[in-house]
Amino acid sequence: MTIDAERRRILAELAALGPALPGTLLSRHGRCGTAGCRCHADPPALHGPWWSWTRKVNGKTVTVRLTDEQARDYQPWIANARRLRELTTELEQLALRAVDADPRTRRRRGPTVPDEPK
Repeated sequence: MTIDAERRRILAELAALGPALPGTLLSRHGRCGTAGCRCHADPPALHGPWWSWTRKVNGKTVTVRLTDEQARDYQPWIANARRLRELTTELEQLALRAVDADPRTRRRRGPTVPDEPK
């Protein structure tokens, strides 16, 4: 596939993405502080599940509890954010390949794009 064709594919996929919500969606289970509760038995029957969404805000992790309905609604948005990061990386790598392929580019060292792992 040519660089231009790959660029068009990436841009089309970017245009088709819906809302992008950064962070991670987790299903959690846990123990309470009540002695003799089933969650302290052997084997334990933990409380939950409950949903939480974690993300970074100004370098700090923020956690928000979500309902089952919210988790269902937001999961595709979180997947979109992950795909957005992947597509951005692909677009950057494509630009680096274009620079490497440009005969006008003068280099003092090796290629701009690292070799693929073997």
